[in-house]
Amino acid sequence: MPLIPEEPQIHESAQGPRATPASGRTAPTPRPVPGPRPAAPSRPGRPGPVRPAPPVQRAPRDAAVAKPGQPGPAASTAPAPATAAPQIQLIPASPEGALDAAEEAVDLLLDSGRSPGEVLVITTGEQHPWATHELSFGEASYWAQHDAGDDVFYADASIVSRAAARPVVVVAVNGGPDTVAADALPLALGRAGALLIVCGDPQRINSVLGAGV
Repeated sequence: MPLIPEEPQIHESAQGPRATPASGRTAPTPRPVPGPRPAAPSRPGRPGPVRPAPPVQRAPRDAAVAKPGQPGPAASTAPAPATAAPQIQLIPASPEGALDAAEEAVDLLLDSGRSPGEVLVITTGEQHPWATHELSFGEASYWAQHDAGDDVFYADASIVSRAAARPVVVVAVNGGPDTVAADALPLALGRAGALLIVCGDPQRINSVLGAGV
C-alpha cells in the first residue's frame, strides 16, 4: 500500500516535533530523531573508537565430556530467529531540498552514535558532491573507500546494485526519471539492515512505488 508521510522521526527513539515539508533548499527540512546508541559518534574523516573484541567463551569445567562409544549431548534443533524487516522513514521534501534533507538525516544519525561506516546515501538525480569529487580520482579509488567501510558512502542510483548492505540507507529522491527511483528504492530497501530513510516528494514516491515498498 502507498507510503503515508510520517512525522520526521527515526523509529528507534522518542518522537520529535512535527516537521514541515521542505519546499526548497531555503525552507526548513524535517529532522529525524534517531535513537541513542551506546557508541560515541564518529565523524567522517576521523577514526572511530576501537571496540574491544568480545571475550572468548570457554566451556565450564564441569561440562560433561562424552566417552568413546557414548553419544554426546544432543545438538539444538531450534530454528534461527527470522531477520526483522528494516523500518521505513519518509521525510517529505521537494526534489531541490531532498539532498539537504538527506544530509540532515545523516548528521543526526552520526550525532546519535551511528558509525559513519553504517550509513549509505543514494541519490536519484544529481550526484552528491562527495561522490563527484572522489570519482574524479578514478573508480578504483572510489570503490576502495566503499570496501573500507569506515565512512559514509555516497552512490548514484545507477550503481547502487554494486553497493554492499549497511545498517542505514538514506535515499534522496532529488530528481531523475521516475523509473530511476522505482528501480532504486527496492534495491535500497534490500540493502538496509535496520532503517531506510527516503527523502522526497511523498506523492512522487508513492506513485513510483505503488504497492511495492
